[in-house]
Amino acid sequence: MPHTLGDFELSIISDGTYYLDGGAFFGVVPKVLWERRVQADEKNRITTGLNSLLIRTGSKNVLIETGIGNKLNEKQQKIHGNQAKLLDNFAAGKIDPAEIDIVINSHLHFDHCGWNTMRQGDKIVPTFPNAKYFAQAGEYEHGLLQLERDRVSYLDENYGPLIRSGQMTLLHGDSEILPGIKTRIYPGHTANMQAVIIESQGKTACFTGDLVPTTAHLDPTWAMAFDLYPLDTIESRKRLYAEAIPKNWLLIFTHDHKTPMAYVEKTEEGKLKAIPLT
Repeated sequence: MPHTLGDFELSIISDGTYYLDGGAFFGVVPKVLWERRVQADEKNRITTGLNSLLIRTGSKNVLIETGIGNKLNEKQQKIHGNQAKLLDNFAAGKIDPAEIDIVINSHLHFDHCGWNTMRQGDKIVPTFPNAKYFAQAGEYEHGLLQLERDRVSYLDENYGPLIRSGQMTLLHGDSEILPGIKTRIYPGHTANMQAVIIESQGKTACFTGDLVPTTAHLDPTWAMAFDLYPLDTIESRKRLYAEAIPKNWLLIFTHDHKTPMAYVEKTEEGKLKAIPLT
């Protein structure tokens, strides 16, 4: 069901789920703690969501994040068990990909921008042919380095053709994409990961990207092993909460397949608690 935020309409569109290792998903947090919140399977895998957010502003259709897509090779598909459901869910909602005006990637890891493009015969073509795409220049530049630590996450076919054709604009820091939709850098997961702030009629939502991937990661110290700069993750989360909690922001979680949207409150004990959107 769409959620109304002022004059905007917000809808979660899923690319399905995929598997991540529980230890990697929760970093240095002991399993005896994180398994109270999330259950792993016999291979220690966590079922993880792939949520994209469609924003209808009244004049523009904006898509944040595009999941994994359908371009992984057979070995990668076996590891992740992803279903590539985004376009099926577009069709179920009677949404034509050609109707998307803007696509924003929080960062350029393969599980956030996979449906930016798709294969058409032996060519890679834009999945959203009429859209302007946006990502951070620092993300692209880091991906070009193909470092041992994270080169598996940066697949040129997901964004390179769009940059070379001019269809993707590379941003340099915090930016306003449209009135009421802006990006803000929250370093930690990567140096240039951006969240998307959505504001209309005095109400605010934030697509957190991998800053807070699920409601199980609300604690500032519960950083993922994938985070390149975990100390920055902690500070970025604290900066987000300092605004989001007192101002009652709706937070949108890219990897939470059970609770994609929630408000966050601080309990009397000082713990953070998700209040799911009903």
